[in-house]
Amino acid sequence: MSANPVHPSLGTLYADHHGWLRGLLNKKLGCRHKAEDLAQDTFVKLLSSELAAAIREPRALLTTVANALVVSHWRRQDLERAYLDALQATPPAWARSPEDKALALEALAQVDARLRGLPPNACRAFLMARLEGLSYPEIAAELGVSERMVKKYMAQVMHRLLLQDD
Repeated sequence: MSANPVHPSLGTLYADHHGWLRGLLNKKLGCRHKAEDLAQDTFVKLLSSELAAAIREPRALLTTVANALVVSHWRRQDLERAYLDALQATPPAWARSPEDKALALEALAQVDARLRGLPPNACRAFLMARLEGLSYPEIAAELGVSERMVKKYMAQVMHRLLLQDD
């Protein structure tokens, strides 16, 4: 990284903007501990990318990176909440250990990350098939598309889940 004032070092960037970013995230999240974690994650993400070397508008870049991390945080929270709600509805005989719960949450987060970027109907078709046990004709009726389109959606999802390397 260059010492050129137009391209400040990450240390200078951190010193100049960390407090501001933490405050911004605290307002969004309402939790100073989570705000501190995501502020740190923002700088780590910059450190591991090529973006830090060519920063012209540091606060705009920091805001963009931090907002993406906030969205990921909220998505993960939603997944965890849905999983915990589903666990509450299961009979006590099916109760899982904390380790099993953590593994299941991690698997859900990985599936969610892989589904990101697919058309919404493809994700819905997959979830209807896997979670609700609906048949392709039932999914087609629910989505208002042809059964052939449901097959295409499922192929897109399977490609993303099974064949694509991240």
